[in-house]
Amino acid sequence: MTVMHSGAGRWWLPVLASLSLGVSALGASGTLSAQTPPNVLIVGQIAEPKALDPAQVTAVNDFRIMMNLYDGLVRYADGTLDVEPSLAREWSISEDGTLYTFTLRDDVVFHDGSDFNAEAVVFNFERMLDEDHPYHDTGPFPLAFFFDAIAEVEATGEHEVTFTLDEPYAPFLSNLAYPTGLIVSPAAVEEHGENFGRNPSGTGPFRFEEWESNSRVVASRNEDYWDGPPSLEAVVFRPITDANTRVAEMLSGGIDLMVEVPPDTLASMEEDPMFEVYEQVGPHLWFLILNMKEGPFQDQRMRQAVNYAIDKESLVDNVLQGTAEVADSPIPPAFEWAYNEELEPYPHDPERARELIAEAGFEDAEITFYVTEGGSGMLDPVPMGTAIQADLAEVGLTVNIETYEWNTFLDQVNPGLEGKADMAQMAWMTNDPDTLPFLALRTDAMPEKGGFNSGYYSNPEVDELLEKARRSVSRDERAALYRQMQRIVHEDAPWAFIANWKQNAVAGANVENFSLQPSFFLLLHEVEKP
Repeated sequence: MTVMHSGAGRWWLPVLASLSLGVSALGASGTLSAQTPPNVLIVGQIAEPKALDPAQVTAVNDFRIMMNLYDGLVRYADGTLDVEPSLAREWSISEDGTLYTFTLRDDVVFHDGSDFNAEAVVFNFERMLDEDHPYHDTGPFPLAFFFDAIAEVEATGEHEVTFTLDEPYAPFLSNLAYPTGLIVSPAAVEEHGENFGRNPSGTGPFRFEEWESNSRVVASRNEDYWDGPPSLEAVVFRPITDANTRVAEMLSGGIDLMVEVPPDTLASMEEDPMFEVYEQVGPHLWFLILNMKEGPFQDQRMRQAVNYAIDKESLVDNVLQGTAEVADSPIPPAFEWAYNEELEPYPHDPERARELIAEAGFEDAEITFYVTEGGSGMLDPVPMGTAIQADLAEVGLTVNIETYEWNTFLDQVNPGLEGKADMAQMAWMTNDPDTLPFLALRTDAMPEKGGFNSGYYSNPEVDELLEKARRSVSRDERAALYRQMQRIVHEDAPWAFIANWKQNAVAGANVENFSLQPSFFLLLHEVEKP
């Protein structure tokens, strides 16, 4: 089929309807090479997006698309998690850390032609945070509490916006750079209402063209982008949920770039001159949520037993083939300043696991285990789930696996495991040491309160430490609080800590200027494909 933009300076974008592009040649490595459209980047995604409204979604899979359609007031500097200007030229912070004033760019328009200004920024945050806002019903907004500290957001000039916080909030700027803080067009929200997530409009380097469910999302070059137009004419994001199918498409030339490459494929691609392999350590944690509201994992001894029973070294070395390290904490070691280096991973000790299970009186217990087919940062979830099942069988536990497609899996897990499962796989890639524990371990982050504490963990001391850390304006003080929190959580074992992943991607050798980001997002503004 053909996608068209009308108007001067726009173009016809040839994209085959099935995107099963014809094989045209044999590559030098002996793999089949398809002819993808010139100057059009075909990206193999791990799943269908849930929506293209940044305020509505939580998965990195979706963020990888949206970071190319939208901008925030600030963004992460290339190769870091440090914040730099984006739609805001500059900002100031009051001495008490409760007043943030942003001077906005005055040369930006949304893709739909409407003006970007301070009122648009106010609209975005009030839409998420104010239940009485006329477009609050276009949600839900699951990460809105990234911005709970905002008491008021006000347009203090046409291109100046001021946020008043009810208390100091250390992660505020970092959260503004996160996709939840991306700025959408108020005019597009007003036009499309609840369907805005299928009709997105932002200010980013690429304009949304079409979304054909379970086939592709197409975005074209924004010639008027305030930071300079991208080289690529278009990007096509294809959802390919099966990892082996993604690999086959990469080998045949049906896609130009794929993320989250299976470990057993990575080594062979590194040796192939047709491909460029990218790897980078980032703030990632793969873990098991344990249901503490009902069933055997209400008992701390059972939770510790699972941590002892699982052979994490074997998972990392054999299933993940060295593409990750064993985890021990809810804060990944990529956050060097906040990570507690004194912690040690639970060792693989089946005998100790059996002792704890016997003490708790749960010999021969049956465990329901939710596993996903694949998803954002989920590594190799089915083989990992099977290996974990075998490890727990070794210590006398019968584990029944239920497997779900990624978005269905999230719909099952995020509302909580009560009445469903005893444990579930999960992975998070985060922007700040505060993010994962605050959103998934606090008492007030349980699902019925809008959070992601799907295992119902509650420890008042942890709650207090997390609250203090986010209110502190001293990094040293925050680090001390986080390290103390990690010790407690390690002992309480609300999760089974499994792996910290080294993210990866593979691109065709003709893809230039691509790099991975510690945020785990795909930033394609500078990418070229001659």
